[in-house]
Amino acid sequence: MPPREHHRIFRSNWLRAAVLGANDGIVSTASLITGVAAAQATHGAILTSGLAGLVAGALSMAAGEYVSVRSQADTEAADLRLEQRSLKRNSSEELAELIDIYVGRGLTRDLATQVARQLTSHDALDAHARDELGISVHNRARPVQAAVASAASFAGGAALPLLVATLAPMPQLIGVGHWR
Repeated sequence: MPPREHHRIFRSNWLRAAVLGANDGIVSTASLITGVAAAQATHGAILTSGLAGLVAGALSMAAGEYVSVRSQADTEAADLRLEQRSLKRNSSEELAELIDIYVGRGLTRDLATQVARQLTSHDALDAHARDELGISVHNRARPVQAAVASAASFAGGAALPLLVATLAPMPQLIGVGHWR
């Protein structure tokens, strides 16, 4: 038996949130630390502002990502409810729609009819969700997962400039005053 394939496309939703979060964490925290250091603040004030930026940014990214992906999940759920009602009221029209989708993908009308009937008898909503709406178990919106990925990656990204501020002699890096 051949080994099972492990495609990475199913990770794309949370991976996108993680990449954006890390990038925002690096850029915004480095900018904040640079601005505070340029004002000739104490080393403690620089680190405190960087840490505050990390926490505030991670929370902001998590909240923003949650709301965004939650609205996507709500839209998916509404479309699934609409499709479920349509399947109950107009099952023959929905079957014809599924057959047309499969014909459009290259099946003969006879084979498309067989496939549509068999999938409909197995799980009509799943067949329509996947093939008509483009919603599958693997790509459903997951707001909590996206929020956690975004917050964690923001914090990870923000930790880099914070680490530099902690370890590096800041006045020599950016050419401002002396530590107080």
